[in-house]
Amino acid sequence: MGYPTRIYYTDADKALMWDRWQKGESLNEIGRYFGRSHSSIQNILSQTGGIRPPERRRSRLALTLVEREEISRGVVAGRSMRSLAAELGRAPSSLSREIRRNGGRPRYRANQADRTTWERAKRPKPCKLVENPALARIVEQKLVKFWSPEQIAGWLKYAYPGNEPFQVSHETIYKSLFIQARGALKRELLQHLRRSRGMRRSRYHTQKTDNHGRIIDTVSIRERPAEAEDRAVPGHWEGDLFFGSNNSQIATLVERHSRYVMLVKVTSKDTETVVNALIKHAHKLPRHLYKSLTWDRGKELAGHKRFSMATDINVYFCDPQHPWQRGSNENTNGLLRQYFPKGMDLGDVHQNKLNAVARSLNERPRKTLDFRTPAERFCHCVASIG
Repeated sequence: MGYPTRIYYTDADKALMWDRWQKGESLNEIGRYFGRSHSSIQNILSQTGGIRPPERRRSRLALTLVEREEISRGVVAGRSMRSLAAELGRAPSSLSREIRRNGGRPRYRANQADRTTWERAKRPKPCKLVENPALARIVEQKLVKFWSPEQIAGWLKYAYPGNEPFQVSHETIYKSLFIQARGALKRELLQHLRRSRGMRRSRYHTQKTDNHGRIIDTVSIRERPAEAEDRAVPGHWEGDLFFGSNNSQIATLVERHSRYVMLVKVTSKDTETVVNALIKHAHKLPRHLYKSLTWDRGKELAGHKRFSMATDINVYFCDPQHPWQRGSNENTNGLLRQYFPKGMDLGDVHQNKLNAVARSLNERPRKTLDFRTPAERFCHCVASIG
């Protein structure tokens, strides 16, 4: 019985894998291209957590292979270090170190010296979070609170202005999480990211979107007032249903100007139950802070006319299969998976728990708000109108 042949990928193969991965192709698609299983591709990409390693380059000051061949010929001919150095435009001490590190005069070979030096140069740069444990602790504390790496990086600039040792890029945080060889952050912290997968995904990787069906008498999002479109005026909301297991769901609402989040418990997804819950919730807000509601094409809002009559709030609907038209709400639903993972039954979640989760989200700094929080922006709106 024969054993399976060990798979070896060339540097060119690996570069092509990374190209296709960064374009958003799946492991299965890349595997089919190479005629291998998806696990074979994953073994390569997972070594750096799905993050493409930087291309290695030789220093412009390093000896080239051509120079090493000249050194090798000079050593065989018995030339002095000074004459060789003068010919190559190098310091004699540089040539002496080169020969001493690679076997001395009797055993110096240009190709072997070049290859050995390249291998010796594989010394990763120390990670900033390893060099600054205090900064690493701050990052860990914010990750546990479900802050994203980008929110943490932006908040640090705001909290420690001009203090470079306490500044770190969101990319460094991601790399420290996905590349465990760095030894900066524990892998367990991955579960606190919005997407808790063990490998980073390309930004071009798309997910299928659900089509919740069609409803009649809708008013298109294209007829929504300009003040709602440019987010200049508060009071325009985006909404959707967020689903759990066992036919459970909650309604999620996001105010476009401040990104302020409110969560509403609904016991069923039928239109009467959802509309009743939204009407009750709308009456809790001042009229000037609830002017319009933008929803997708889900049948749960088939009774939108009744909602508008009871609240005097206009309802606008996205184009079919265009969830990005209510991008703030889509983003919020993604964040909620950190608190309510897929497969969780939402039926037993009390409204008090929903309020606590909403408060947690509203107290996170947002890049789009210059790393201020939605709570700060929303309270400012209330105070300025009041």
